[in-house]
Amino acid sequence: MKRIAETIMVTFAGGLLFTLLHVPLSWMLGPLTAVLLWTALVRRSLAWPGKLRNMGLALLGYSMGLSFTIESALQISTQLPSMLIATITTIVFSLIVAAWTARQTSVSFESSAIGSIPGGLSQMVVLSEEIEGADLAVVAFMQTIRLLTVIFTVPFLAVHGLANEAVQGGNAGQANGSADTMISSIMAAAQAIASRPLFSVTLLLCVMAAVWIAVRLRFPTPYFLGPILAASLFTIAGYEPPHLPSLLIILAQWSLGIYLGLGIKLSSLGNWRKLLPYSIMGSVAIVAFSLGLSVVFSSLLPISVMTAFLGTSPGGMTEMGVTATLVGANVSLVVAYQMFRILFILFVVPYLLKWGFRRFRRNPNPDPRTGES
Repeated sequence: MKRIAETIMVTFAGGLLFTLLHVPLSWMLGPLTAVLLWTALVRRSLAWPGKLRNMGLALLGYSMGLSFTIESALQISTQLPSMLIATITTIVFSLIVAAWTARQTSVSFESSAIGSIPGGLSQMVVLSEEIEGADLAVVAFMQTIRLLTVIFTVPFLAVHGLANEAVQGGNAGQANGSADTMISSIMAAAQAIASRPLFSVTLLLCVMAAVWIAVRLRFPTPYFLGPILAASLFTIAGYEPPHLPSLLIILAQWSLGIYLGLGIKLSSLGNWRKLLPYSIMGSVAIVAFSLGLSVVFSSLLPISVMTAFLGTSPGGMTEMGVTATLVGANVSLVVAYQMFRILFILFVVPYLLKWGFRRFRRNPNPDPRTGES
């Protein structure tokens, strides 16, 4: 309990500071930064219960699921080919960056490839244990740097580079919220629940059932995906589930920021100083590639540059979904693009990598004239 209390005080200071500095996603990035600095400089370990993290993910997932409508579902179905193109081109570009990083740092190509592909941090670390020649510490470090780079650069670019002033100002108020706004949103949510108690209980049971099913089916981030699916099914069916008070959204972002900070281990690699600059440059290159891809998509498809950028960015589904909510992008499309890429990387990429690495090891230096090694 003392460590949890210390975590709350340290991360509250970080969130408050980032809010005063008007940093995007202040109640996620502030606690994340506070955890990293506190553990690195003060060298005291912090703690956060997994149940609070899961509760925060469920709240965020439910809130984002409310943005799904019949129109957005139809739009998602028409953009499945573009999701596949975005995923494949991003993976190919990541492998090109990985080859350059491996050549510059002398780490194995297997480690660099798994460390550069924008999948989930924990999933890619687990995959590295199954690939011969991959170094778990290198993969964890590169994925950590990628995650940090995306979390800090993409929201900044989205808010200060792509969002117009009206969207920026309006959603900043939703994200941070004044005391009056929080109180009014809490009262509105309480009134909505009190007016339809049976519907609210049914909705809660459906959300819990969706989480249970997602966990049993081993979905990525089940406590996030389950509520998204439950809330979206209600909205697509024509019902109007109550919206969450902004205070709960802030608490959910706070919990997620703490969890992300505790999961990042910058000291997991001995020669990290040599790998750090190339990992940062590679991560920035992938973000820039996503931005260029989003410009192309917005000119060919009925999708804004903002939505395309957040959908194709090499970040996590939760982080990009929260950013989409902040800047007024199409949350359902952003989550759909991110979900498609994550599922593709989880279920298809491991088999392709294993096959490719086995073939590479059998024929590492082919003769360009004969094709023989």
